[in-house]
Amino acid sequence: MNRVTDQESPLSALPSGTARILAFVAIIVTGAAGALIGYGTVDVQCSGDCGLPLGLGILMGAVMFAGGAAIVAVLVLRALGEWRELDDGR
Repeated sequence: MNRVTDQESPLSALPSGTARILAFVAIIVTGAAGALIGYGTVDVQCSGDCGLPLGLGILMGAVMFAGGAAIVAVLVLRALGEWRELDDGR
């Protein structure tokens, strides 16, 4: 019988807090890099009044890159949770 005592923690597939914080920071940094790339791409191609295109380039770059990083982060956190659950079960 597997009864949880005061000294044992219940089985959980939840990744550690450190892993979740690192994933969040990675998403923010990747979004910032995407914004810079979006800005640079529009800046190279545009001449004259480019306020709106630059803003759209920044927004689209940030959203696309952060979205991609978020997908990867979720998959990594799920894999970490599964590995942790398997290790706890032994």
